[in-house]
Amino acid sequence: MRILVTGAHGQLGREIAKQGQNHELVLTDVDTLDITDNKATMSLLRDVKPQAVIHCAAYTNVDGAESDPDGAFRVNVIGAQNMAAGCLETGARMVYVSTDYVFDGSSSKLYREFDVVNPQTVYGRTKWQGEEIVRQILGRHYIMRTAWLYGDGNNFVRTMLRLAGENPSLRVVHDQVGTPTSTVDLSWAIFRLLASDAYGTYHATCQGKCSWYEFACEIFRQAGKSVEVVPVTTAEFVRPAKRPAYSVLDNYMLRMSVGDPMRNWQESLREYLER
Repeated sequence: MRILVTGAHGQLGREIAKQGQNHELVLTDVDTLDITDNKATMSLLRDVKPQAVIHCAAYTNVDGAESDPDGAFRVNVIGAQNMAAGCLETGARMVYVSTDYVFDGSSSKLYREFDVVNPQTVYGRTKWQGEEIVRQILGRHYIMRTAWLYGDGNNFVRTMLRLAGENPSLRVVHDQVGTPTSTVDLSWAIFRLLASDAYGTYHATCQGKCSWYEFACEIFRQAGKSVEVVPVTTAEFVRPAKRPAYSVLDNYMLRMSVGDPMRNWQESLREYLER
């Protein structure tokens, strides 16, 4: 399959490139394609004529989006609109990578794909609006909501390991609960769906749940690092954007349609640290 990948320099884009070596990949990022430019996006899609687009590009600076809502809208909504329109014209199917931030985090049970969304941040709202515009334009789409992603690049795991080498004690939030998700597992799910005609909205996270505090403790345990981790509340870390208190996603549609390839989060973390 000829696949156009946006955001190819990001964590997910890099893993897509590794796993997609049996496909004909066209890798793009901000240095080669401005997805907010309709003419440039349409021109590239007409030239490449991909059979699929994996749209990883996004405005992911959650705090920065609060003071730059137009910038977040341009990338997360207009960029998605341009890609979906290009896919409609060229006949390509499209994967749109979304987020747990479309939910408000007030639930006490796992979120399924058709639960009511209620984003509380600019980032969450623009990702939801991006989802909606893809749905409106393109029937052949896969919307993939994920959370707490880590892979080849800057992420929570690498930050914790770096800080552990600089500090004897670390303070980590314990009242935000989610699921750490490896880009390896998410890429498996994406390619599994692309091989099917099971279009729609999906949740794709690793199995299980934990707080950021528990995640940090498990990172250090598996890495053999001796560092004190102190649990603190969200209120002690004032940030511009509100974080969901509970954003554990249920991969219900994935299980029901093509099967859920996502592993337990501790297993995926172990493989990541061994790499």
